Amino acid sequence: MDNIYLLMLIALVILAVADIIVGVSNDAINFLNSAVGSKALPMRTIMIVASLGIFIGAVYSSGLMEVARKGIFVPAEFNFDEIMIIFMAVMITDILLLDFFNTLGLPTSTTVSIVFNLLGAAIVMSLIKISASSTESLADLANYINTSKALEIISGILLSVVIAFTVGAIVQWISRLLFSFHYEKRIKNFGAIFGGVALTAILYFIFMKGLKGTPYYGDMKSVVEGNELFIIGGGFVVFTLLSYLFQKTTKKSILLIVIAVGTFGLALAFSGNDLVNFIGVPMAAYHSYEAWTAAGSGDPTLFTMEILESKMPAEPFLLFIAGGIMVMTLWFSKKAKTVAETEIGLSRQSETHEKFKPNMLSRGIVKGSTQLSKYFGGIVPATVKRHVARNFTKPDVIITKDQSIDAPAFDMIRASVNLMVAGVLISIATSMKLPLSTTYVTFMVAMGTSLADKAWGRESAVYRVAGVLNVIGGWFFTAFGALVAAGTVTFLIKWNKEVMIPILLLITVALLVRNYISHKNKSKQTIAPDALQKSASKTVQGIIEESADNISNVVSRTNKIYSAVLKGLAKENTKSLLKSRKGVEKLDAEIEEMRDHIFYFIKNLDETSVRGSSFYITVLAYLTDIAQSLDYISKKSYKHVNNNHKALRFNQIKDLQEIDAKFEHLLNDIRTIFDNREFEKLGDVLVRKHGAYDDISAMIQKQIQRTRTEESSPKNTTLYFNLLMETKDLVTALMNLIEEYHNSYNNKIAEK
Repeated sequence: MDNIYLLMLIALVILAVADIIVGVSNDAINFLNSAVGSKALPMRTIMIVASLGIFIGAVYSSGLMEVARKGIFVPAEFNFDEIMIIFMAVMITDILLLDFFNTLGLPTSTTVSIVFNLLGAAIVMSLIKISASSTESLADLANYINTSKALEIISGILLSVVIAFTVGAIVQWISRLLFSFHYEKRIKNFGAIFGGVALTAILYFIFMKGLKGTPYYGDMKSVVEGNELFIIGGGFVVFTLLSYLFQKTTKKSILLIVIAVGTFGLALAFSGNDLVNFIGVPMAAYHSYEAWTAAGSGDPTLFTMEILESKMPAEPFLLFIAGGIMVMTLWFSKKAKTVAETEIGLSRQSETHEKFKPNMLSRGIVKGSTQLSKYFGGIVPATVKRHVARNFTKPDVIITKDQSIDAPAFDMIRASVNLMVAGVLISIATSMKLPLSTTYVTFMVAMGTSLADKAWGRESAVYRVAGVLNVIGGWFFTAFGALVAAGTVTFLIKWNKEVMIPILLLITVALLVRNYISHKNKSKQTIAPDALQKSASKTVQGIIEESADNISNVVSRTNKIYSAVLKGLAKENTKSLLKSRKGVEKLDAEIEEMRDHIFYFIKNLDETSVRGSSFYITVLAYLTDIAQSLDYISKKSYKHVNNNHKALRFNQIKDLQEIDAKFEHLLNDIRTIFDNREFEKLGDVLVRKHGAYDDISAMIQKQIQRTRTEESSPKNTTLYFNLLMETKDLVTALMNLIEEYHNSYNNKIAEK
């Protein structure tokens, strides 16, 4: 293939655009979540502020591309062909890895992703070179790889997680102790000082982290370095005065300005410093190709890459384009919103729909922390505990999980602390030249402030801790996955460039499209038309009316599930039985969610309608019984067929179909009564209860007779009896439900 390296370079440019899109989608949480979660500013204002920060940071970003060229491996040890293969493998893997995390809605580090992609690709290429050499051994791998850098990054991961979480928790606890949850009055009195501290920290962060390495930093270097204390002191005085004037003239909280400036600063730093993660590799490839062609485009396997050792600033025009793509991604990426929802959900002050399920480790951590808290609580004097408790008393506002989605996740105090602490920690680490991920710091600060704010109460802690552990586990998976995947792709490309590069690019496109469609379909999912509805009524009459719709819904779905199970059992169709099980699980989950809603339901009732709660709770109990019976029937049937036991005999299937037909007729009549609100006919349904029992008892007697004379399968007999007995329990639960509704309806009519 003529000049395959030019085609590789073109492919790398296209991959760079895709990498920017998936990278920004993941890293948007770093600078958006505090402002979005607190709802301190309109969403449009937040996006404009963040966009300005991103664009300015990108355009004035400069010589931070060394990590892609020489930070992980030694360029002089590789030739042009090998370097291009490494860069191609890195970009393909990086895009797929980040897009995978975006689709899951989990934040990860683009820095760790690109570094470990480079490390994995370079290690495999080095091993290939060593294996082809007669003079080198595995011990010579250190000649190719910058191992100290990898160790620094790993230690940075561990340190940043612990330090950010701890500092965030301490600062938030102190801030809440000073301002409490009812902070409006105290902010008026002490807001100027708080604003001075916060704005000084954030602006100092912008200079130290956001603008360091830009073309303008050289002019400011002599002023900034060595005068940090004077800058901080002067900034505090100036910003305190400005905060005081702002509050006096506008009558608004200085926290609005703190959140806006903090969002701008984090966005600027992210763009200015993390841009290397997206375009550093393609630009290094461009400089490599430029050097090779300038040298006459000779044998690519003989042209070594010492040129990458020298410092090469980024192209201003390319930075301008990259900044534009990043801003567009921020505005239009749906996956950025999904990733942001994860951190906001884990930080939310109120109860919400928890995304993560508890695990053994999260339960152990919560249990241990609770015991530790009790121990220290016994040491602290009672007066101190009362004072602290008074400042940590939350506003007496009770909202449901559904309402929490539209409410602020946390207040402006916590949002300001998130931005301030994250900015200070990143600036300190930068000044000390420690490797640090903005994702790790911002996420763990947010988790620390959530813990200190008692957002992780006994009701939600086990879910939130599980979520944090999932995210942290994902970070380590990023490193390991990037290392292995990039190495594998490098090996495949080295084996046959002309064949493997087109195949890998097609696979990349296919996976990106597949993930996009999957995420789009998932985002479009709304409440199903047949989903159970939580009661929102405040009166007994309203509760009875809403319950009628839910009962009709459950009866209809019971009819479908029961018939589908018996048909799947008769045809020994595991696929159909598995689908029925999923239908039962969905029904059970909806009923469980309604049970979780009972607290808010009772709180919402009128004083004259409190007795309606007893009716509602009883109805839910019978709905639960129905779901449990369906679950038992579907599980036993699926297990029987999946274990390849003998099929039911013809007579058994015929008897079950007879029961199904009668049961279907009963369920259809019940549904018609509830749909048409003909509740006076419920008495006729209750009369049919004993007939249903008699039918099932007759089937049981017939099976007993068959077992004594002709049945030869113990498994069949056990399953058949289980189905009949559980069907009887199902009918019992259904009739109890109808009787409860019938009595409540008659009592309501009698009152009129």
